[in-house]
Amino acid sequence: MKTTFKKLFFCILFLICITAGAQNKSNRELISIDKDWRFSFGHLYDTKKDFGHAEGYFSYLTKTGFGDGPAAKDFDDRAWRKLDLPHDWAVEQPFSESASFSHGFKAAGKNYTEKSIGWYRKKITIDNEDLGRIISLKFDGIFRNSKVFFNGFYLGTHESGYNGVEYDVTAYVNYGGENTIVVRVDASMEEGWFYEGAGIYRHVYLQKTNPIHVQTNGTYVTSELKNNDADVTAVVTIENKGDFKGAIAIIQTIFDADNKQVAFGSENVLAPEFYQKSNYSSKLYVKKPLLWDLDSPNLYRLVTQIQQDGKVIDRYETFFGIRTIEFNAENGFFLNGKPVKLKGTNNHQDHAGIGTALPDELQYYRIQKLKEMGSNAYRCSHHPPTPELLDACDKLGMLVIDETRLMGINKYHLNDLQQMIERDRNHPSIFCWSVGNEEWQIEGGITGERITNVMQKFAKSIDNTRPVTVGISSGFKSGISSVVEIMGYNYLGNGDIDAHRNQFKNQPGMGTEEGSTFATRGIYFTDDAKHYQSAYDKKPRPSFYSIEEGWKFYAERPYLAGMFIWTGFDYRGEPTPYGWPSVTSYFGMMDVCGFPKDNVFYLKSWWGKEPVLHLLPHWNWSGMEGKEIEVWAYSNCEEVELFLNKKSLGKKKMEQNGHLEWKVKYEAGTLEAIGFKNGKKVLVETKKTTGNPESIKLSLDKENQPNSKVSVITVEVTDKKGLHVPTADNEITFDIKGGKILGVGNGNPTSLENDQFIDDLELVSITNLQEQKGKTADLSLQLNYNENEWITAFKDRDYKKQAPSYIYKGNFQLKSVSDQNQVNFFYKKIGVTTEVYINGNKVNPSSEDAQKYILEAKILKQGDNSIYIIATPLQKVKDWDVMNTDPGIIQVITPAESWKRKLFNGYAQIIIQKDDNAKEVVVTASAKGVKNAVIVVK
Repeated sequence: MKTTFKKLFFCILFLICITAGAQNKSNRELISIDKDWRFSFGHLYDTKKDFGHAEGYFSYLTKTGFGDGPAAKDFDDRAWRKLDLPHDWAVEQPFSESASFSHGFKAAGKNYTEKSIGWYRKKITIDNEDLGRIISLKFDGIFRNSKVFFNGFYLGTHESGYNGVEYDVTAYVNYGGENTIVVRVDASMEEGWFYEGAGIYRHVYLQKTNPIHVQTNGTYVTSELKNNDADVTAVVTIENKGDFKGAIAIIQTIFDADNKQVAFGSENVLAPEFYQKSNYSSKLYVKKPLLWDLDSPNLYRLVTQIQQDGKVIDRYETFFGIRTIEFNAENGFFLNGKPVKLKGTNNHQDHAGIGTALPDELQYYRIQKLKEMGSNAYRCSHHPPTPELLDACDKLGMLVIDETRLMGINKYHLNDLQQMIERDRNHPSIFCWSVGNEEWQIEGGITGERITNVMQKFAKSIDNTRPVTVGISSGFKSGISSVVEIMGYNYLGNGDIDAHRNQFKNQPGMGTEEGSTFATRGIYFTDDAKHYQSAYDKKPRPSFYSIEEGWKFYAERPYLAGMFIWTGFDYRGEPTPYGWPSVTSYFGMMDVCGFPKDNVFYLKSWWGKEPVLHLLPHWNWSGMEGKEIEVWAYSNCEEVELFLNKKSLGKKKMEQNGHLEWKVKYEAGTLEAIGFKNGKKVLVETKKTTGNPESIKLSLDKENQPNSKVSVITVEVTDKKGLHVPTADNEITFDIKGGKILGVGNGNPTSLENDQFIDDLELVSITNLQEQKGKTADLSLQLNYNENEWITAFKDRDYKKQAPSYIYKGNFQLKSVSDQNQVNFFYKKIGVTTEVYINGNKVNPSSEDAQKYILEAKILKQGDNSIYIIATPLQKVKDWDVMNTDPGIIQVITPAESWKRKLFNGYAQIIIQKDDNAKEVVVTASAKGVKNAVIVVK
């Protein structure tokens, strides 16, 4: 009876705590937990090298809560590397000819078993006051095949490298104490045929909500324009992970960009049942809305509140835009009732120096670069993007095709499609869903037709406001091409577009990929031995067309909505038409840094709104005096006249969507072009022969976001007159104060230089651990031992009859010993009191950690080193207690070289991040034979 009463008392107390916690902290919290993680490589199949993971008798899939190895809550990760997320470990690796061609020859992945598994660990504290709330972990993207643990509890496996995943950890939380998050990432399997990175390369959040809450991505906002006003429908999905039954109120409020309330709605409904979800729809009215469009990307904010007994228990924000989209089979694409020719680019998600772990600011930087080129549309090729990219497109005014990863009709495929659409459908920038790309196995047959029909209808069931497309490249005759809602043509040379249009006159179409040209920035003569492709826009292969040929084709056909060039930026991997040592693509209008190739100015001439005049090539051709150089002008002027050293070489009329060419015999000096409109001079462009490099120049790129912590800096050298030297290849070394460098690049597709300069961290195991019994608990008297009494440590130990102390000896191997290296021994307790000796020298614990020993170079040896540990034994409290038998790990840190990068055809780039408390960042650049430069970033 007493036992029953006691149980009842604690149950009531627990319920009171839950209620109190829920009332004290009822609103939603979304907390970034990107900072302060520990990281180490594991191993693909060797469990010993994978820290003993999955070796336990009860492992994580056997019994709940038995995560072992690094998945165990109390695993000692002190020797692991410290880092912040997002993180891409592939970009940190060197290049190797034996590595993956498609992934940029980085020494990571399945052929590198010791660099294919990455472990991440982080400790967080969750307050007692949070008891009663729903606690979850949200990962925006992990590449790939991740297993997640929380306090030793296995949460799940997620294969996708591109869709996020969320785990409810409420039941596993140690409230008021420390909690451990562990992620094991397996990047051995490639998902695409392009560089994909490795690791937790997108953001991670801790979320806290009331048991009754708006589910993740649980709002869906659509609008319909009526005259000058808009009817807005806001559907909200509410989830109940508690026992509450009864009425709740749903309050929906719309605010404009000035935070002014423009619409309001409220209704009382019944809460969903326990662990159930329900959808609720509200009708709101916005008078004279400001429409989202390319030049004025106006956004609204929907605030959804849930009230219980008059108190707000959840608050969820959704940004959206009001606009109309339409595809017309005769006249192309319309935005807000106005015709818009799609001027798009395809892009992967990596950037020079940092791989796929882009800071948010760099998403804006890249979209701004495309906007400046005149581009108005972006195709996510070939996977769902990071959410911040779509935010940038929403705010800067860039249309988006959002694309799922793989075609199919089963749970794997449709779940990924559903997750992408539900996450992204409130973004006004998205105007089309793509359910596939170049699926050659199925494109032209009945299987592809069936799959497309299913995926298309499935997409419409989730969002019926946008059409569906597929990028097709193996002919435009049957199969997918005959049933897809918006035809996606990949390359003119792959089929007869006009013939397909004549057969399917009610099917709108656009060029989802076009161009596929090769160009090396700053190179104007193809040299296959050096893997250089000329930057002049010429037909790359018989079945592919130049950028100009492609744009003319689509521009001249009103029934085609526009085209998407392959690609906006170069990317790692797929270095067609070459292989090693080329490590990036040649397709981009810009290189991997975002430095423009000359094709940018062709597009800017005919895609943009501003007057343009650009000459190519540069005019530094020493040794080629008297030889003919092709000179091209990209311009939207009506006429262009070319001069060499003030002598006219003729005035030419510009063809619509064309360019102009001259053959010019080289002589040093000034090449000048003058652009005319209506007979009047409107633009002047010059290319001058420069002197030798004299000074380094650092400049902040104008595309940087204002007041940003992350900045992109252009590096170049100038001659004594201050002119940029377009052929310079100086190696520049960088130093930084008040921040850190995230990455360096130069756009050279054959550069095998480091992308990042980080300390090398090696973990060295202690081997051949042996023991013998000590005669006393006084450790200072245990220095004498008998070499004939060593036995294998801990073997057949009788924990009920232990000696007063034990002497342990082991060995560890060091590749080299240097004063520059930092060597630490992270001791794991195998005794109550302990003394440590290295090569006969007693070592004292550090002041910062009683179980960390700093090993000075003077007591270490290259090759074999001995370690002796004298300890009084740990005692078992319970017979089934598992005792630690691992004495610890040796950590060897080799400091990195200084950050550096060679200029490539005159340019390099560094990406920096300001420290949290720094007022400014000071970057210094130096090189042999030229003047240093300093830039201060506030």
